[in-house]
Amino acid sequence: MFDTQIMIENLGEYTTTNNESQADTVVINSCTVTNGADTGVRQYVSKLKKDYPEIKIMFTGCGVDTEGKKLFEAGKLDFVFGHSEKTKISEFLSAPKAFISGDKEHIDTSVITGFEGKTKAFIKIQEGCDFSCSYCIIPSVRGHSRSIPARVVIRQIEKLYENGFEEFVFTGTNVGSYRDGEIDLAKLLLSIQKLGIAKRLRMGSVEPSQITEEFLEIVSGDIFAKQLHIAIQHSSNRILKAMSRQNRYEDDLALFEKLSSLGFAIGTDYIVGFPGESDEIWEEALKNIEAMPLTHIHPFIYSKRDHTEAATLKADVNGVTAKERLHTLNEIVKQKNYLFRKNLQSPLIIHIEESGKSGFDQYFNKVTFETKTDKKWVTTTEYEVLAEQTLLRGEP
Repeated sequence: MFDTQIMIENLGEYTTTNNESQADTVVINSCTVTNGADTGVRQYVSKLKKDYPEIKIMFTGCGVDTEGKKLFEAGKLDFVFGHSEKTKISEFLSAPKAFISGDKEHIDTSVITGFEGKTKAFIKIQEGCDFSCSYCIIPSVRGHSRSIPARVVIRQIEKLYENGFEEFVFTGTNVGSYRDGEIDLAKLLLSIQKLGIAKRLRMGSVEPSQITEEFLEIVSGDIFAKQLHIAIQHSSNRILKAMSRQNRYEDDLALFEKLSSLGFAIGTDYIVGFPGESDEIWEEALKNIEAMPLTHIHPFIYSKRDHTEAATLKADVNGVTAKERLHTLNEIVKQKNYLFRKNLQSPLIIHIEESGKSGFDQYFNKVTFETKTDKKWVTTTEYEVLAEQTLLRGEP
C-alpha cells in the first residue's frame, strides 16, 4: 500500500483510475509470496491483453525478477521496474519498453502526503529480511533487512498528521528487525510516542523473538493499540523445524500467555498443509492452538514456492484436507475472539472508517453502527457482542 501511494504521488501530470477500460496504462504492483500469486498475475495479464490489446502494461513489486522477467521476455509486459525505481514512474509512463531490475539494497526515503480513501496511515519503516524460512522467497526478491532512517519516519508521521491522519500502522517485510544505528524498534516507537501527535499507533507483524521487555513496556502505553500480530506460522515443533523457523511452541505459548495477562488481543499467521503435516502432527498442532489465547488468525494453505528449500519436499497433504484444517483453525479462533470480546471490561475506543458506519477498536476488532456518524473517534461502553461482530446500537 505504501509503495503504491509513492507511485501515485510521483505521477506528475498523469491521473489515476481504478477502471481498466478508462486507462491508457495499467501498473501491476505484484506479490510473489506463493506460486499461486504468480499464477494470478499471469491470468490478470492475459485477461488485460485479451480485453484491452492496446493498453500499456507496466509491472513492479516483489515479482519483478521472477514472474515479471518471464512475462517481459515473452512480450506480454511493456515495462518492468524494481522497487527502487518507483519514484521515476512518471518518466517510465512515456518511455519505450525496458526491464529495470533495480537495487535490492535500496533504502526508500520518500515522504508521502496521504492515503486516498483511508483513515489509517501505513508507514513503511523497514524493507527486506535476513531470516531463512524454508518456504519463503521474500529475502531473495526483497533483499537483506534494512531500515528507513528514524528521521524520515518521524518526518513522514508529522506530514501525515498535518494532513489529518491520527492512526499510524507500522509495516515492513520484517518490522521487528528495525535498526537505525543505535535506534531499534522499541526506541523508534518511543520517539514517535514522544511527538504527542498520534492518537493510535499499531504494529504490523513481528516475530516472537523480537518481543523484548523494552518493546512490551512501550507498546503497553495508552497510545498503542492493545493488539499485537506475532507470526508463529505453526504450532508443532516438528513442522517449525522443517520450516527453518526460529520459534518453538513452548516459548510462543509462554509469550502469548504473558501478553494475554497484560490485556492484549493476539493475532498470528499460520500455514496449514506444509509437507510432513501428518494426521498425528496436525492433532498435536491443533491441541497446541487450542491452548493459545489467540483472538485473530490469518491462516493460509501451503503453496510450494519455486526456488525455495521447501520446494524440494514432497507435498503430502491433499487440498481437501488442507481446506478442512484451515476451516477448523478459523472456527477455533473465531470462538476465542467472541469470548475475548464478551469478557472485555474496558471501554471501546473506536476509530471510525471512511463509511461512517463502522470502525476498529483498540483490539483490532470491527465495530459496526446502526446509525452513520460524522465523528472520527467514538469511546463507548454501550455495545452488543455478537458472534460475528460487535454492534453499537443507536447514535454513536
